Amino acid sequence: MVRKKHLSSAMIAVIAVLVLIFLYLPIIIVVLYAFNADTVNSFPMSGFSLKWFQVMAQNDDLMRALVHSLQVAVVSTGLACLLGVPGAYAMYRHDFPGKEVLNRIVMLPLILPGILTGIAMLTFFKALGISQGMPAVVLGHSTFLIATVLPQVYARLRRLDHNIVEAAQDLGASGMQTFVHVILPNIKTAIISSALLSFTLSMDEIPVTYFLNGVFSTLPIQIWGMTRNGITPEVNAISSIIFAVSLAAILVSNLLNRQED
Repeated sequence: MVRKKHLSSAMIAVIAVLVLIFLYLPIIIVVLYAFNADTVNSFPMSGFSLKWFQVMAQNDDLMRALVHSLQVAVVSTGLACLLGVPGAYAMYRHDFPGKEVLNRIVMLPLILPGILTGIAMLTFFKALGISQGMPAVVLGHSTFLIATVLPQVYARLRRLDHNIVEAAQDLGASGMQTFVHVILPNIKTAIISSALLSFTLSMDEIPVTYFLNGVFSTLPIQIWGMTRNGITPEVNAISSIIFAVSLAAILVSNLLNRQED
């Protein structure tokens, strides 16, 4: 019986390792090829070089798309926090019919297929007279990023000790003073964590951006266009940088969430 348990545990461990290899080996290969001294992606590599990062930096279209992506991600994340944090606080402070349903519906932009969200937003924005371009992309990204910020902040608020709110009110603090001086300091790590995750999601977004971008290009759209004729070494270089930044943001986000727990 004990032997069977050991065999089962070993099989589960082997399967888990194989799954991880399947998921992350392609990313590791892309990172390795970013340092390939040769123009052709082949293994074994002929040597290591940093020249493709220099070529990447000299690609004006790629750098322009990177700037666009950073602008969209920063503004969209800021808007998502400005709307998501007060929304979460309102749900925390007030009980109303359908609150739990709303808490689940707000996740729809993340659950729905990206192409459906993109088409829906394009149709809606055209009806409002909002043309395709940077403002439309920012609004589109902010919409689904709120679905990242609001649930995380609301979950943190639900774990908050309500006694500190009552104590602040007993001492004469107004609702705004309580929110700024009591609530925000206690949920700041949840806000930072959701903002980092939102920034990462915005940098990686393609379907919504594709339908709303108009004449300008973001980094994922630019990379997608460059790979139509094969993956070039500078694509591997920029992809490696994106992977490193995204990984760092996710690790910091998880660390902050653990500190909250």
